[in-house]
Amino acid sequence: QMQLVESGGGSVQAGGSLRLSCVASEYTYSTIGWFRQPPGKEREGTAVIYTGSGNGYYADSVKGRFTISRDYAKNTVYLQMNSLKPEDTAMYYCAAGYVPQVRWYSYSEYRYWGQGTQVTVSS
Repeated sequence: QMQLVESGGGSVQAGGSLRLSCVASEYTYSTIGWFRQPPGKEREGTAVIYTGSGNGYYADSVKGRFTISRDYAKNTVYLQMNSLKPEDTAMYYCAAGYVPQVRWYSYSEYRYWGQGTQVTVSS
C-alpha cells in the first residue's frame, strides 16, 4: 500500500523559510503534488512534480518563492518555501497519483494523501 509521510512544518515569521518533505513508500506514481488548506478555505494546489521528467509547476501565488524537487534515492519530494507570507499559513499535504498536467491543481485527481503538516507564518 502506498504511504506518504510528511514532515518539516512549523511556525516562522514572515520572510522566513521552511522545507517540507514527503517520503513515499514507493515511486510508482508519476505525479506528486503539494496542496494546502488555509483555515476555513478550500484545499488548493501549491506545486507539483512529475517524477519521470522532474518538471515542476506552481500556483501563481508561490512562483519565485517555492521550489519543488525530488530525490529518487530517498523516495522523497521536497517543497522549499522561501519568503513566507502570512497567507501561506495552512495545513500542507502531499499527494500522489497519475494526473494530467492540465489538471495538476485538482485535488480530486490524486489517489493517495499524506497526513498533513502545519505551516504557520506570523506577521
